[in-house]
Amino acid sequence: MKKLVSTADWLPDDYARVSESSYRQYLLYCDPFERFSVVSFVWGPEQKTPIHNHAVWGVIGQLVGEEMAQSFAFDTDGSLAPVGDAHMAHPGDVSSVSPRIGDIHQVWNPSTISPAISIHAYGGNIGRITRKTFTPSIGTAKPFISSYSNDSLPNIWK
Repeated sequence: MKKLVSTADWLPDDYARVSESSYRQYLLYCDPFERFSVVSFVWGPEQKTPIHNHAVWGVIGQLVGEEMAQSFAFDTDGSLAPVGDAHMAHPGDVSSVSPRIGDIHQVWNPSTISPAISIHAYGGNIGRITRKTFTPSIGTAKPFISSYSNDSLPNIWK
């Protein structure tokens, strides 16, 4: 991942398109047996995810711009609470998520003018895995499947 996010010149424009309405998740590659997938996340200014989990391992590399991430964990009363301070990812930075090490977070582009792009590798076809979004209060998990913004585009690596 570190090598992959060392330069942005390899990412085709079709997998780096910004949307005014929400962040985009573009499939770059999915293993034929769906054991892993690689996606680009493209964020317009100030766009953010809901608080969510992944249900599988993930490795995230920052390619363009900066992204903030705030981790969450369940408190003793069953509510979600922030874990530490939000973390800023800069181009070239790499981080991880998994149910074992911490899997719940919220991510956003803090810039008011510039897009941000990160590359994510996941232990499954992340656009087809049932995951959850959360609100910090008790009992408010909601299942979702994120899908892809480019179901019509082919994998870039064959």
